[in-house]
Amino acid sequence: MLVDSHCHINFPDLLERMDEVRAAMQENGVGHALVIGVNLPEFPSVLALAEQYDNFYATVGVHPDSPDAEEADEDRLIALATHPRVVGIGETGLDYHWCEGDLEWQHQRFRTHIRAARRSRLPLIIHTRDAAADTLRLMREENAGEAGGVMHCFSEDWEVARQALDLGFYISFSGIVTFKNALAIQDVARRMPLDRMLVETDSPYLAPVPKRGKQNQPAYVKYVAEHIARLRGVDFDEIAAATSANFFRLFGKIGVEGGAQ
Repeated sequence: MLVDSHCHINFPDLLERMDEVRAAMQENGVGHALVIGVNLPEFPSVLALAEQYDNFYATVGVHPDSPDAEEADEDRLIALATHPRVVGIGETGLDYHWCEGDLEWQHQRFRTHIRAARRSRLPLIIHTRDAAADTLRLMREENAGEAGGVMHCFSEDWEVARQALDLGFYISFSGIVTFKNALAIQDVARRMPLDRMLVETDSPYLAPVPKRGKQNQPAYVKYVAEHIARLRGVDFDEIAAATSANFFRLFGKIGVEGGAQ
């Protein structure tokens, strides 16, 4: 069994094909998926999927690349996260690729999410792009390790991975690890402790080879796991079993309230 630890299947192109998406998951041995919240107005659609299907779970958060997004204070994030099907805080973090200028608003949003995760005792789902140094600095300043979490769609080098691991975080690999020029990410995938690794699609984005250029979907997480197995010289089943066990260990609320199947 595999778990897609990060997807956006509430987006319209996938939502309208949900029966097909779920059938493809079953055919490819993908048993569970975590549907990620990126803003407050769309959170009900994320939660609805987790309520409708017992193998989908939800998170709540406000993505860092939207300066005009409705903000959520700590109390609101915590209140929304009390729902039994909400198992994490985020997507949160820093993004200097799409945003520039005075980004203090982004830093404050990230701090708010970290504090909410610590108070709610739920893991963080962290996005970082062109901002690794500041991401790690704020994680340390806010004691993000108390909450734990995952560096999603990892696209940095081993030094960044090592520092995140030292803070107690997991590393999640997306379809990027299958791309020919992703040598630094592939190096991290080879060196990673197996008990701290997750796999994801970030669908509908970043479809892995051999589906690159197509719309991504949770079923394609199989290709991510297969590629990592080849990089590490191990059986696919070893990667599938480890990453699935890691997911349920990190998102421990699933076993308590979420009804892991």
